[in-house]
Amino acid sequence: MSATLSPEVASFLESGISVLVGTRDPRLVPEAMRAVGARVEAGGAELTVFLPAATAARTVANLEDNGRIAVCFSRPIDHRSLQVKGRVLSIRDGDAADRAVIDRYLEALAGTWQEIGVPPTVVRRVTRWPAHAIRLCIEEVFVQTPGPGAGAPLAGEGVR
Repeated sequence: MSATLSPEVASFLESGISVLVGTRDPRLVPEAMRAVGARVEAGGAELTVFLPAATAARTVANLEDNGRIAVCFSRPIDHRSLQVKGRVLSIRDGDAADRAVIDRYLEALAGTWQEIGVPPTVVRRVTRWPAHAIRLCIEEVFVQTPGPGAGAPLAGEGVR
């Protein structure tokens, strides 16, 4: 099973919104961590998420063990939220191009969080580099926005 994101959904995922990554270990114990940005790849069929190396050891170990990942994107001003589930294709150290994406993301996140009262200086202190680049094949996308549609697969104009 695979999904391809629409340009509108891709733009949403790459904007300055909260990005959380969920994995599990071999005993099925969950692990969650904050990512420092994402980039939609391959015409919307793949996604790269960036994890600060300083805090990602358990998450990377889980991904190396089973390759399963869930990434939740949420905009705090209105709680529009989507969850992407997939299979990891590669794990590598971030490069200069990735660092530029991460820096742009954190500046955008600082602006987004400022709208809800978090000072930009707080976001600018987030550990970001060095980072791992986790590339995944998008298999499923779910609506996670609170309300009657929460948990439903994203359909229609959002995915193909």
